[in-house]
Amino acid sequence: MRLLRSGEAGSAALELAISHALLTRVARGELPSTLRVYRPRAAVAFGKLDRLSPGYDAAVAAARRHGYEPVLRLPGGHAAAYNAQSVGIDVVWALSDPATGTHARFAREGERLARALRTLGVDARMGEVPGEYCPGEYSVNARGRVKLIGTAQRLVRGAALLGASVVVSGGPELRAVLRDVLGALAFQWDEATAGALDEEVPGLTLEAVEEAIIAAYGELEPADLDSETLALAHRLEAERAP
Repeated sequence: MRLLRSGEAGSAALELAISHALLTRVARGELPSTLRVYRPRAAVAFGKLDRLSPGYDAAVAAARRHGYEPVLRLPGGHAAAYNAQSVGIDVVWALSDPATGTHARFAREGERLARALRTLGVDARMGEVPGEYCPGEYSVNARGRVKLIGTAQRLVRGAALLGASVVVSGGPELRAVLRDVLGALAFQWDEATAGALDEEVPGLTLEAVEEAIIAAYGELEPADLDSETLALAHRLEAERAP
């Protein structure tokens, strides 16, 4: 598997379009399976079902008021927020039958990410926390009480992508934006279930979290974001805007 550590993309929509472009090119056989680790811009990623909510426009406006760019998720799920003090993760596999093993991939990657956080001293476990935002069976939590990582998948013929993000610091800011966005969407959740890693282990840095996640994947081949993938991402960027 390749390791792609992509830099500043210019917009949150383009960051997600890069994920889409990688998935497309891996599915075509143009690129091998890839792990992408990046530092995202502050954004609220909305799901398709969120767009059907009567409060969707108000939720988008709330995200913008907080300085978070509204974008449309590539995988499924509901609204999720992440800030510039986060680590973004994409795992893109070349698969002849991506529909087979979906739950196994969720479980394997959830446990892998939980193990990575445990190496940093976090009491990380896999499983849904009652009252969490964007709930999921394979979320990674702290102490069974605070959601730290949500994962989602997108399947296409020939490939699958699992996307995730982990907020390293800025927990109060994260809760504030989620409070207003999810309130507009009339989504019931418990604010105490949202947090950042440094609220569990003070002093954790982006660099330490990145390295722990990368180490969890074993031997990887370093790679750069190539011009063809970036060009495709620019063409796909408009699909990620609300």
